Amino acid sequence: MIVSLSITVLFAIIAILLVRARRSTLGAAVVVWLSGFTTAGTGLADPVNTFLAAVAHLFHR
Repeated sequence: MIVSLSITVLFAIIAILLVRARRSTLGAAVVVWLSGFTTAGTGLADPVNTFLAAVAHLFHR
């Protein structure tokens, strides 16, 4: 039986493990995880891209 795992889920698991092992901060893990959605092109890519654009626009002012 072949088990398929989304790369997005895999990176989320890695980010969680890094935070739990205290190798990374929660903020850094969230940023890496969110950027994974933009490159993965999943169904959540559009809302995440919109959110990141809004945050960038907020800090651009």
